[in-house]
Amino acid sequence: MIDEATNKLSLSTAIGRWSGLGPYYAMFPKEFAFHVVENYSKPGDAIIDPFAGRASSVYAAAAMERLGIGIEINPVGWLYGFVKLKPALKVNVIKRIKNIGSLASSIEKQRLEALPEFFHFCYSPNVLGYLLAARDELCWKSSIVDATLMSIILVHLHGRREQSLSNQMRQGKSMSPDYSINWWKTKQLTPPELDPVEYLLKRVEWRYAKGIPNLKNGKVILGDSTSLINKLKKKVSCSIQKPFNLLFTSPPYYRLTNYHYDQWLRLWMLGGPNTPIWISDKWQNRFESKTAYRELLEQVFSQCAEIMDHKATVYVRTDAREFTKQTTLEVLGKIFPEKSIEIVSQPYKKNTQTALFGDKSKKPGEIDIIMQY
Repeated sequence: MIDEATNKLSLSTAIGRWSGLGPYYAMFPKEFAFHVVENYSKPGDAIIDPFAGRASSVYAAAAMERLGIGIEINPVGWLYGFVKLKPALKVNVIKRIKNIGSLASSIEKQRLEALPEFFHFCYSPNVLGYLLAARDELCWKSSIVDATLMSIILVHLHGRREQSLSNQMRQGKSMSPDYSINWWKTKQLTPPELDPVEYLLKRVEWRYAKGIPNLKNGKVILGDSTSLINKLKKKVSCSIQKPFNLLFTSPPYYRLTNYHYDQWLRLWMLGGPNTPIWISDKWQNRFESKTAYRELLEQVFSQCAEIMDHKATVYVRTDAREFTKQTTLEVLGKIFPEKSIEIVSQPYKKNTQTALFGDKSKKPGEIDIIMQY
């Protein structure tokens, strides 16, 4: 018997077809998000995710007749989540793809030549011209049509050669320019020659083949949870929105990755610098400080507690390494002392992201911390 979550995630449905929009480092498996929502909440409940990533939790909540609210600090993840809840009409996206194609012809040759060497090894000139035009013209923060097109560009910005807009690259993580150039030279790989308009139109046809979801009960907010949760608190106190019944999230892991650096190429596409920058804002780095990491968890979870029903469930997936695990358990135990704690081990069943880049050492995997009243 197929359960409701599995049925909704079928690629033969609009919800399933759009659910996987956007490769993102360390993302929730979409099936996992749907099953947690199904098993730990009921229709009509409100769910909050303060570290939303590409918002699989929010998407699952809205698709299964709950209210989902997420906050994400990285604009790449936010854009994926924002778009897939209610994409623009196909006809408008197609029109915009063609419009950007026309504008690309006016990109000056000097602008192309001024870009760092990496871009010329990564993209053919016509693709690079299209990306610059899209980068200039798309108002992805204010227009759902532009946001939808930009999200589709980001999905295909880099990945397997001939299956993306780029030379051979990993899809989920942006590699460093020097490493990439040396690797392409060694393998004698050149960027694929393709028509970006034709390429994107084909991807749009596939994405829209089963229609579009219209998930009005989901919302993803771009910004810092440490400051934005208080705004939700005011809404709850004014009875605009009822208290949350499920806290479902996965915080960043201590010293594991820098989400800002690892998405540098997609962030460039959104208007960021054309070289990777390791140092970013306070909550966008690799969390080298144990004190800062604990501070983040305490701030966010304590603020969440203030807008949650006292019988709400807490479901947190985190790193099984000792410091991250213990810190998360201590913080959650302090903030939700009345709730019982269940810990479920989640060993890695596939190669980890770090294994893909040469680190073959055994990893402890992840754990799920489930707290109930």
